[in-house]
Amino acid sequence: MVGVILASHGGFADGIHQSAEMIFGPQDNFKSCILKPDEGPADVKRKMEEAVASLDNQDEVLFLVDLWGGTPFNQASSLVQAHQDKWAIVAGMNLPMVIEALTQRFSVEAAKEIATAIVPTGNEGIKTYPEDLMPVAPVAAPSEAPAQNGGTIPEGTVLGDGHIEYVLARVDTRLLHGQVATGWTHTTHPNRIIVVSDTVCHDKLRTSMIKQAAPNGVKVSVAPIKNMVKANNDPRFGDTRALILFESVEDALAAIKAGVEIKEINLGSSAYKEGKVNVTKALSFDQTDVDAIKELQSMGVKFDVRGVPADSPANINDLIKSAEKKLAEKK
Repeated sequence: MVGVILASHGGFADGIHQSAEMIFGPQDNFKSCILKPDEGPADVKRKMEEAVASLDNQDEVLFLVDLWGGTPFNQASSLVQAHQDKWAIVAGMNLPMVIEALTQRFSVEAAKEIATAIVPTGNEGIKTYPEDLMPVAPVAAPSEAPAQNGGTIPEGTVLGDGHIEYVLARVDTRLLHGQVATGWTHTTHPNRIIVVSDTVCHDKLRTSMIKQAAPNGVKVSVAPIKNMVKANNDPRFGDTRALILFESVEDALAAIKAGVEIKEINLGSSAYKEGKVNVTKALSFDQTDVDAIKELQSMGVKFDVRGVPADSPANINDLIKSAEKKLAEKK
C-alpha cells in the first residue's frame, strides 16, 4: 500500500489527518508532519524522515503538502530527489484530495499514479454557496452538435437488467454527511444517492441542504417511500447503482415491506432522544427500534453495523440484547 504523508505549516496537516480518519476510519501507512512556529526546515525534514521510516512500504510514498514552494514542500522535495522514479508530491492539499488518495491506494499501487488521480478531486472540492458565486470557466466551441437533446426515457424502456442495484442501504439519522458523501461513496461507487423519507421529502430546506452535499459526479434525490417503490419496479432504473439512506430502522422496514428489494442494511447512526438507550456511541434504540430490527431479521434482512468502511462490524444481536436489558432497567 502506498504510504501517504501530510505536511504543513502549523497544525493544518494534523487537523486534516484527524478529519480524514473521522470520515474514512483509521488508516495504516498514513502520517502527518507539521512545522511549528519555533521550528526550522531541519525539524520538519527530520519528522518526514521518521514518518517514512515508519511506513510498511517505503518504495511508494506520496507527500501531500499545503503550499507549493513553502518549507514543507521544499523539505519533501529534498527527500523525493533520491526517489524520483517512484515518490511524488502534490501541493494545495485539501480534505477531498486526502480522502481520494486514501481511496485510490486500495486499488492503485503507484504513488505517481495516485498523485495524478487526486488533483481533479482537489479542484472539484472547491465550491461556493450560493453556487452562482463560482467563477464561470470559458466554454470552448464544440467540435460538433450533440446527437439529440436530453429528455425523459420512454416508459417501458429497459436499461441494464431492469433492476436497481442497491450498493448500500444505510440507516443514519444525519442522512447525507461527510462519512457517507466520502467514505461510503468511494467504497460503494453509486451513481445516485436516494434519501427515502415521507417527512424529509416535504421539508424544502432539508431537501435543499441534502442536495448541496452531493459528492461530485453523484446525483442525489429525496423521495417518499411510495416513489421509491415505483422506482424499484421501473425497468428504466436498471442502470442505477443506488446508495439508499433512511433516517430510522422504522423507515427501512416500511420501505422493504412496501416492496423495495433491499437485503442488507448498514446501521450507521441513530441519535439519542428521550425514551431511548445508548448501545454504542453512535446508536440509541427504543423498543420500537428493537422490534423493527427483529422484524427485518425475520424477513431475512441482514445488518452490517459500522459507521465507516474501515470499522469492524458490531454484532447486531449483542446490541439488541444490550438495548433490551437497559430498557427493562428503565421501567
